[in-house]
Amino acid sequence: MDPRLSVIGERLEEVARIIVVCSGKGGVGKSLIASLTSLLSSRSGLRVGLLDLDFHGPSCHIILGARKASPLEDRGLVPPTVAGVRLMSLAFLAGDKPIPLRGADVTNALLELLAITRWGRLDLLIVDSPPGMGEEILDVARILRRAEALLVTTPSPLSLSTVSRLVQLLKSLRTPIVGVLENMRREEEGEVAREARRWGVRYLGWLPYDPEIEAAIGDPARLLSTQLARRLGEALREAGILR
Repeated sequence: MDPRLSVIGERLEEVARIIVVCSGKGGVGKSLIASLTSLLSSRSGLRVGLLDLDFHGPSCHIILGARKASPLEDRGLVPPTVAGVRLMSLAFLAGDKPIPLRGADVTNALLELLAITRWGRLDLLIVDSPPGMGEEILDVARILRRAEALLVTTPSPLSLSTVSRLVQLLKSLRTPIVGVLENMRREEEGEVAREARRWGVRYLGWLPYDPEIEAAIGDPARLLSTQLARRLGEALREAGILR
């Protein structure tokens, strides 16, 4: 048994709830949803952490405007607090350099990051997982046994097809699923809601395509003022994630 697993258990023992934001494919707004969920949770009074595990394309630090932030070394790494959110990302260690991890290297990086990060007491830890159904999501489910999954999809048939398989995978791993969010919806559609019922997963509602988002990237206050943030807040309260 890897000794880092017991260390990870100690690091997370004061974390009340862990929610992993997942998607079947990239490009559906998963990292934005994870980042906004952490901001909204902090604003509602929760003690929140955000862990970016998308090693090949970490972006939460960019979304939150934390490019220059860095963790504090103190018997491990203490995440910097950005807009009320404790943020940890491999980008803080690698900078702008590529992170060419493969196979066992991915698992080792995940274990190492979780083992050295000191979260302290949190009401909620949001994890931005890598897209797809590769080794990373299997490792997350195996290591973060208390985690619940929040699925993000767009109305695209391609996205629906992949998230359908992701639902099957998570159920086979016995990972609880909070529900599915439909993102970047442009018109009245009901396909995602129908599919969610077929999968036996709660449909949490839809989020509009918001043209203001790109200009708000890097500015947490501006992100929180967008239509997307308002609608996401409603969905998260309905799901019981926000107070």
